[in-house]
Amino acid sequence: MNGSASGYISGMTTDLKLFIAGEWTEGSGDDHYEVRSPVSGEHIYNVPKASQADIDHAVMAAREATEQMRHWTAFERAELCLRIYELWQTRVEDVARILTLEQGKPYAAESIDDIAESGDYFQIAAEDVKRFSGELIPTTERHRRMFTVHRPVGVWAAITPWNFPVMIPMEYVGPGLATGNSIIVKPPEFTSWALLEMAKVFEEAGVPKGAISVIPGAGDIGEALVTHDGIDAIGFTGSSATGKRIVSQMGLKRSIMEMSGNGPTIVTSDADIKKAAEAAVYGAYYNAGQVCCATERVIVVDDVHDDFVEATLKSAQEVRLGDPFDDNTNMGPLNNSPTADKMDRHVADARERGAEILMGGGRAKGHPTDLYYEFTVIDRVPEDAQVSQEESFGPVLPILSARDDSDAVAVANRTHLGLQAAVFTNDLSKAFWYADRIRSGTVVVNDSTDFWETFQPFGGAAGTDTGWGRQRIEEFTDLQTIVFSLREDM
Repeated sequence: MNGSASGYISGMTTDLKLFIAGEWTEGSGDDHYEVRSPVSGEHIYNVPKASQADIDHAVMAAREATEQMRHWTAFERAELCLRIYELWQTRVEDVARILTLEQGKPYAAESIDDIAESGDYFQIAAEDVKRFSGELIPTTERHRRMFTVHRPVGVWAAITPWNFPVMIPMEYVGPGLATGNSIIVKPPEFTSWALLEMAKVFEEAGVPKGAISVIPGAGDIGEALVTHDGIDAIGFTGSSATGKRIVSQMGLKRSIMEMSGNGPTIVTSDADIKKAAEAAVYGAYYNAGQVCCATERVIVVDDVHDDFVEATLKSAQEVRLGDPFDDNTNMGPLNNSPTADKMDRHVADARERGAEILMGGGRAKGHPTDLYYEFTVIDRVPEDAQVSQEESFGPVLPILSARDDSDAVAVANRTHLGLQAAVFTNDLSKAFWYADRIRSGTVVVNDSTDFWETFQPFGGAAGTDTGWGRQRIEEFTDLQTIVFSLREDM
């Protein structure tokens, strides 16, 4: 790979520092992580491994910062968030290059928008918190007045994934900071550079020291935060397996949990087939399929099966796998070997169960690493196949069959992962019929399951939890009721 990413030059290694309590530090530990780029295979940076003392320091500083900010007005916190938003925009292109280098997503097609949109959470939180109020509650006694206010929960640990290593942490930091909380973010060690680079914005904006810390690391760092007595609440985005482990460890702490998806795309007999195929393909290749609401299953009513397959294979010709720094590329490599290995297992299992590989099905040749995976279309996938039952998290489009609408709903609901679903139909009544019956936090009509907006509620059924948007502001607060007993003689 030629060129640079905010100072990185091919063949050179960057030594990162932790951002703890408003200071840049190498930490007090004696170990570090070595990170290679999925794009080139090169060793691109080292990041220190935090010690328990580092974690204790971050928690103590966070508690002090929360005590300071809880006395600020909503307008003061909103002003801070808007300063962050304005400064954020000045760093988008440089940090987007880092994001591509360490994560693998295409620079022009995805990373720039990814970083820019990550800053929007501060603008949205600033607007929401100024209009976030309690209520006056009627009482049975004339001399009493009762009302509610919202208080910050306290110190949060946000444990975030590698597929959106800047955007997802900001989903916690934006509303958390706006409501007076402190947040310690633990990203994976192998996608931490872009986030640490953006932490410079918090420093420049004047965020109170300790209000935001960034401590990259593996599972042991996350466990140390989850079980820490000084942490009041946990925010987690990641796999269901890890989420279940966190829930078993965190005790009575508050939590926001957003976990795996296996949402279906249903193509009905009256759908716009071309539009459905294009949306399904996009949902399978965007970020190389490494999205919780990606196209994981396409359930096609038998009447239009052949037409849909034909349209899908035609649309799939537009997927251009390659160097993510090339403006013509719209799909880059997978981020890591475990994800690529899972793709291998899922494709092999589908083939063994009688499914037909219509396109792709393996690792692409002629690239700098073996993480470049062919866009894969699999037809006649049985329901018990791994690619149908589990979240593949890769560029695969599995096609399942349904006899009719009722059968399509039954197939769609046979999952323990109900984050987001899509239905393609030109019949308004049928669209509502499906929305009433699909067990999913969101049902998108005539668009990809990969659709989302930064301000929409984004939650799930069937074990995937929870809300974004205005609802997220509320989740970062405790509701307090205040009762006044007034003089009865007045």
